[in-house]
Amino acid sequence: MTDHVSYSQTDNIATLTMDDGKANAFGFEMISALSEALAKAQSDADIVLLKGRPGVFSAGFDLKVMNEGQQAMADMIGRGANLLMDLFLHPQPVVMACSGHSLAAGALILLTGDYRVGIDGAFKIGLNETAIGMTMPHFGIELARNRLGSEALTQAVLNAQLYDPKEAAVIGYLDQSVEHSQLDFTVQEQLKSLLSLDKRAFAASKRAIRTATAELIRSHL
Repeated sequence: MTDHVSYSQTDNIATLTMDDGKANAFGFEMISALSEALAKAQSDADIVLLKGRPGVFSAGFDLKVMNEGQQAMADMIGRGANLLMDLFLHPQPVVMACSGHSLAAGALILLTGDYRVGIDGAFKIGLNETAIGMTMPHFGIELARNRLGSEALTQAVLNAQLYDPKEAAVIGYLDQSVEHSQLDFTVQEQLKSLLSLDKRAFAASKRAIRTATAELIRSHL
């Protein structure tokens, strides 16, 4: 679709691949491309697979935009928050193949998925905002509260703890971590499993589980 996100479809599976050739930072172009691809998947497919580039899922919001001033930063974070909510409430199953590092907003993207598979290795996953001088926005806190649970919240959000993929699967950023050679197989098996579910029942149950958190987040945007 753009130089940042490619869209492909095999039967009823829409694959969205983020690859900006660098860190897959969420600037305006990446956010717009993902939003467009997600909407296309909803109309054309039955399930979404979101992937990153080798070694990197996403490094979070684009720091270059952050440094352009308060208005640019606010605009980007606002659009990013809306994308996160679109993913969080997307009526179709959303599977994520975490191909490496995933930090800050990249880790928040993982928190919106329905099944997340990561690659074992020397990768870091987590919310490092307080370590780089940023206050965690309300939508990030609520997503973390919803998916990580109270036991991990302080370490993950306040103390900016980063985890390797195996630890991330225990904490709640991932559902499973596997060897690199098993990633594609594991993802395909999970896609098959989710495709076997009733579409309307899945969408209705997902909406019921997540609406309260989404409404709380939207009330602060």
